[in-house]
Amino acid sequence: MMIYKNVSLKKYNTFGLDYKADCMIHLENEQEAIEFFNGNVVWNKPFLVLGSGSNILFTSNFKGTILYPEISGIKIEDKDLNKGEVIVSAGAGINWDDFVAWTVDNGFGGLENLSLIPGKVGATPVQNIGAYGVEVKDQIVSVRTLIVNDGSIRVFENNECEFGYRNSIFKRREKGRYLVTRVYYRLAINPQMNLIYDSLKEEVNKIGTETLQNTRQAVINIRRNKLPDPEIIGNAGSFFKNPVVNKSVAGSLKNRYPDLPVYPDQEGYIKLASGWLIDRCGWKGKRRGDAGVHEKQALVLVNYGKATGKEILDLSEEIKESVRDKFGIDLEREVEVVGAI
Repeated sequence: MMIYKNVSLKKYNTFGLDYKADCMIHLENEQEAIEFFNGNVVWNKPFLVLGSGSNILFTSNFKGTILYPEISGIKIEDKDLNKGEVIVSAGAGINWDDFVAWTVDNGFGGLENLSLIPGKVGATPVQNIGAYGVEVKDQIVSVRTLIVNDGSIRVFENNECEFGYRNSIFKRREKGRYLVTRVYYRLAINPQMNLIYDSLKEEVNKIGTETLQNTRQAVINIRRNKLPDPEIIGNAGSFFKNPVVNKSVAGSLKNRYPDLPVYPDQEGYIKLASGWLIDRCGWKGKRRGDAGVHEKQALVLVNYGKATGKEILDLSEEIKESVRDKFGIDLEREVEVVGAI
């Protein structure tokens, strides 16, 4: 366990915002986390669990303690050849894309469509990450956590996680009460590729046959072409969720805007493309000082160098207002705002 005081957060958030935290504690394994929560370590409240900082917008210094889990280890827990599946667990501190690459290299299918999503394994059940027709909830078996009040262990089965669109019990009802330490995934030994998105299928076919490796590479190609690299320009990927509306609202919008992309969601509901809505409001490539909207993808807000978190937040509010005025749709942030608003 390593404890640091007055820490710059610039390298701990993908927007590259240079705020400070009063204290940061690196937890290398589950036992250190247990000792932290059961009272063996003195720390200042509130606390915030931080992975790669790829879904965070800091707007001020953090007056409290940041926990930085570095729990590692990938393990094949069980293999059932009759069912054609394997259960694999991964530590919360493992880089997500490294884990996806490991599953593909080992011939295990289910996560390849989620390639190159920034973040760590521990964030995947919290956010219920998703892309190209896949949500991680469909592969998660269970989530091992620590109760922050006393450091005791609790395992959440899939049906206890209350997964929703970019949501879970850990992000909503039980936010801040549990620390994820390990996640268990059910993967396919002889997988079928999920290529329901035409753009993904076309990219796979350009590469070759429909294999795990080619699907992963196709996703990587598309994401690199559409999304800016946080190492080059600060961003947190998709800033807003895609809104889900009932069929009548979607039908009305589709009549007015025939080129509006729509995707089936749960029964009676349709998912709209936030990026298209924002683009049609004229925001793509716009800047407010060093806070801006990416020139290739309107769903991505960027820090051109010296923007503050408040300036990025203010820009997002302008965007929300214009989309509401033009389309009657309320956008919801996917990025979590931490600090003064």
